[in-house]
Amino acid sequence: MVVLSEKVLDYPFEVSKIRKLRAGNRVLVNGTIFTGRDRVHKYLADGGECPVDLNDGCIFHCGPIAVHKDGGWVVTSAGPTTSARQDPYMAHVISEFGVRLIIGKGGMGDATRKACAEHGCVYLQAIGGAGALLAERITEVKGVHFLKEFGTADALWELVAERLPAVVAIDSNGRSIYDSVKESSRTALDGLFKRRVRLD
Repeated sequence: MVVLSEKVLDYPFEVSKIRKLRAGNRVLVNGTIFTGRDRVHKYLADGGECPVDLNDGCIFHCGPIAVHKDGGWVVTSAGPTTSARQDPYMAHVISEFGVRLIIGKGGMGDATRKACAEHGCVYLQAIGGAGALLAERITEVKGVHFLKEFGTADALWELVAERLPAVVAIDSNGRSIYDSVKESSRTALDGLFKRRVRLD
């Protein structure tokens, strides 16, 4: 069994670091990350003022569950949400705000892939259905924005991650592990059909 090494990514996520990543690389993300779902992305794409600096930053498609504790916030669950919902706005957010990392699940479309290639950004696939496990990698809540406007799940949370695991699903050359899976699945399916025809 081959064990792939993990690449450590420390904030800020400069484009020189991002351009070295390849689809399929396993990574560990350290430092400041920002959550954002549909409402934040639409707000930014519609020209809203961003309260944080996203340049060389990371957007995590996540609606964390956070509770008050000792005068601050503690994240108890931080599972990725479906990234396709952000697709209509993602390319604009990448180009306008200099985002370098996107973390989510399920993949993104051609517009986002092209923006990643043009501007130097990667899309990372996080573990779906493991919100409590990923929350253990969130060491601090530095702040929260749009809490009253958008609610807890859709607010923009400013978090600190320590060794948050993910896989590069779309790299800054536009390569996608989802394409590889589709091709291998199609090949396997064609083989099954051919075998069935021979048996019949």
